[in-house]
Amino acid sequence: MNEYKIEQHIHLFSSWAAGRASSVQGSRFRVEIGQKLLSSSKVKSFIMNPDLLPNNREEFNLEHRNWRLEIIDLATKEGFNFTHGVSAKLINVYLKSIIICGGYYNHPKAKFIHPPIDRVLLGELAEVDFNANRKFWNDYKKIAWSKFNSEQYEKVIYEIQKGLIDSPLWLIEKYWKGYQ
Repeated sequence: MNEYKIEQHIHLFSSWAAGRASSVQGSRFRVEIGQKLLSSSKVKSFIMNPDLLPNNREEFNLEHRNWRLEIIDLATKEGFNFTHGVSAKLINVYLKSIIICGGYYNHPKAKFIHPPIDRVLLGELAEVDFNANRKFWNDYKKIAWSKFNSEQYEKVIYEIQKGLIDSPLWLIEKYWKGYQ
């Protein structure tokens, strides 16, 4: 019998969580599909190894775009039409689970990991007028994260980065009220 290792366990749990979080009306897929996409992607290589993450914010943002395109391409081959918003949510929840919540939240490269974007977060950022940009957050909340193209997604991430300056991006989730 093959040994069941912690890396496999982390991947299975994290891909399940990511699949559940990113499967939405208009882009429904089973968690097995999310797991298959993540298993085939470069994103899986970061399990228990955040040293492999890009070295700075700009490199991370560029690489994140490449990961989204890879997931979109893999999803298309499986018969699914993913947007950049759905692809980003799959990646972001996965990385949040394996890196941020996996105990590497203080790793210098973990601070670049994008937070999962959803309606709840966008709405709360508008409510608190994060970065003095309420109209921006309301406008993007109306678009719906699951419909974001690359430019829209990157504008939201840029605004979060601008507001947090050099702080870890996961800190923005103090405004996420989805758990309440």
